[in-house]
Amino acid sequence: MAQIVPTLLISLILVLMNPNVLGIRIGLTHIDSEPNLTKSEILERAIRRTKHKLTTLTSTQTQIQTPLQYSRPSYSMDFAIGSPSVPLTWLMDTGSNLIWTDCKATFNPSKSTTFAKLPCSNPLCQSLPDQPTCAPNCDYTYAYGGGTIILGVLSTETFTFGSNNPVSVPAIGFGCNTYSIGPLPPNAAGIAGLARGKLSLVSQLGATKFSYCLTSYGETKSSPLLLGSSAILSGSVQSTPLVTNPNQAVLYYLSLKGISVGSQPLAIGSSVFELDSDGSGGFIIDSGTGVTHLNSEGYQVLKQELEAQVNLSVADSSSTEFDLCFTSPSDQNAVVNVPDLVFHFEGADMKIPGTNYFVEVSKLNLKCLAILPTDGMSTLGNFQQQNVHILYDVGAEKLSFVQAQCDQV
Repeated sequence: MAQIVPTLLISLILVLMNPNVLGIRIGLTHIDSEPNLTKSEILERAIRRTKHKLTTLTSTQTQIQTPLQYSRPSYSMDFAIGSPSVPLTWLMDTGSNLIWTDCKATFNPSKSTTFAKLPCSNPLCQSLPDQPTCAPNCDYTYAYGGGTIILGVLSTETFTFGSNNPVSVPAIGFGCNTYSIGPLPPNAAGIAGLARGKLSLVSQLGATKFSYCLTSYGETKSSPLLLGSSAILSGSVQSTPLVTNPNQAVLYYLSLKGISVGSQPLAIGSSVFELDSDGSGGFIIDSGTGVTHLNSEGYQVLKQELEAQVNLSVADSSSTEFDLCFTSPSDQNAVVNVPDLVFHFEGADMKIPGTNYFVEVSKLNLKCLAILPTDGMSTLGNFQQQNVHILYDVGAEKLSFVQAQCDQV
């Protein structure tokens, strides 16, 4: 569910890979980090791209349909499929489960000797969230926010990772799209899901854990994505359990207990970020969403506290994509009080410095909050994840993190 913010280009570097031990290191680069774009412009692009995704993610909670959604995830990875192999660019999304590509415009399965369609009796077909059509192959239909519909057949193919010393993995299940209505992801052949389900790339490669560490927006330094045995944290690591939502089992839910602004705990009810009995609400972490979105009830409390603590005048934010902005001081040497934000998870506290939740909109002389309100489910976006090494340990059902200098990981 994946979709995002500054889109990142991923170049694969394979360290080690076999059926039992998997270690892949992937370099990430912000595609939107162009010299003529400011940090706020990158963020506003990301916010516009993810609006449809967040709306759809909220609606799927009650409809119990596929959570694989996109608008334009932040990361892209290059790997090849087929025999002979065809190199493709894929959008990586921790909120998406299925791997899929366009089998009309980008990949021709008839030219591959290792392509095979899956029957409905195959366990991967049974893992689809919606009932597939059997004729006799495993045909699927996905409807997306923004009016996009894709149809295809679940298939298997050889995936090849790396270029200098390529490693090929046979019989990876993926969606072979044969028809679509509406816009598809730009600048990519499809999506590579890294969610918790059996159809995801993480599951099919046998990796029970993965991690990433995102460098600051606007930087050109590489960020790492690590799969399997390469995913290791060091330092003052904190861990919190992954929460399972039966209605959205592939998403990475966390138990957010509260929020503090500086040393001040916010008066937010304990149930605001909890999962409801019908599977709605809750709090997820998503690499494909640019900025954090908080349930409106909790967001309003945060907004009021920031207005009280930040020693600047509240400004009109209507000409931006943000909800709360302050007028930047005319004196560049003036001290602006932007306290750390702390997300209190079950068993762990994530400190978010001011640079990770405020952004300068220099052309308008504004300093804006890079957190937005939403209805229902809340999401920890990747702007707030900058310079935090985050480990998704699916096998142990926990998420761990530690502050880090990401370009040195």
